[in-house]
Amino acid sequence: MTKLTVLLVIALSAVAAADTKPTPAQVALKEIEGALGFVPDFIRQLPPSLLPAFWESTKSFEMNPHTALDGKTKQLIGLAVAAAIPCDYCVLYHTEAARAEGATKEQIQEAVAMAALTREGSTMLNGLQIDKAQFKKDLERLSKPKK
Repeated sequence: MTKLTVLLVIALSAVAAADTKPTPAQVALKEIEGALGFVPDFIRQLPPSLLPAFWESTKSFEMNPHTALDGKTKQLIGLAVAAAIPCDYCVLYHTEAARAEGATKEQIQEAVAMAALTREGSTMLNGLQIDKAQFKKDLERLSKPKK
């Protein structure tokens, strides 16, 4: 066997070994299937280079019961943001997730109403170019306890 043949065999063996190792995206898909029972199609549509980070964030924050915010609060915030962006997909997801976390119809309504009120105020403050320094003074005054 020539040196070239030996090198070729070694190189092909290394390529074959590399092909059998799962990619980070494949590892993430397997974890998702284990956690959810299946992999939703929308997750399969994510770029493979983004999928592991997306899953890690979802798992370590959104699905983590040991964060400062409970699951219901996280989902109500997600719903409020989704309504304000607006994103139909996210509204559907976070509404169902909030319900699954125990949110009532009234809590869902109030989360969306708070998003609407915040967006309305933001539109007016920004559009009317309200003086930010004066706004901060007014906010400080509003924050002080009433005598």
